[in-house]
Amino acid sequence: MNPLNSVRGAILTGVILALIIALAIPPTGFAELGLAVWIHILAGVMWIGLLYYFNVVQTPGLAAAAADKGGPGGAGVTKYIAPRALLWFRWSALVTWLSGVWYLARANNLGNAISLGHLGQDYYGLVIGIGGWLGTIMLFNVWALIWPNQKKILGIVPATDEEKAKARKIAAMASRTNFVLSIPLLLCMGASNHPLPF
Repeated sequence: MNPLNSVRGAILTGVILALIIALAIPPTGFAELGLAVWIHILAGVMWIGLLYYFNVVQTPGLAAAAADKGGPGGAGVTKYIAPRALLWFRWSALVTWLSGVWYLARANNLGNAISLGHLGQDYYGLVIGIGGWLGTIMLFNVWALIWPNQKKILGIVPATDEEKAKARKIAAMASRTNFVLSIPLLLCMGASNHPLPF
């Protein structure tokens, strides 16, 4: 069976290939901080990629489908695609956040990041701290605002039409807020060990 024929097989193949590469490049051996960074980046790409998909593709696409009175509508997306995308979205958000905390704690930088560099009086703590706080706000939005309201919108939990309309507004604003926050978050993540580009 071709592992590329399933999502699980493709993920497993990618992980195995990454491990082979990691073990083939000296020095070999287990590097906990490297593992934390790798998981953080991998989960973060999934999380932010889905966030961008929702904001740039799915939401405008569903709006266009709703406006097209003769078209097929968005039922297929809301029934089959959105619940699966939201599953990966919310869990990749949590793994991204947890792996970031893991890395910062094991590198003895968690307090410095939380205090925005005040404990170490340094650039790294300030920049990674800003990114970490933005990520924490975004994680809160995913689990406390987006997901509970999406469950109403998608019919996973019962809701009246009025409750669904309110849920759409809340979920849309929380998602759009995360979209906006992701831009400076990515700047901070990239610039934490390098100078800001301006």
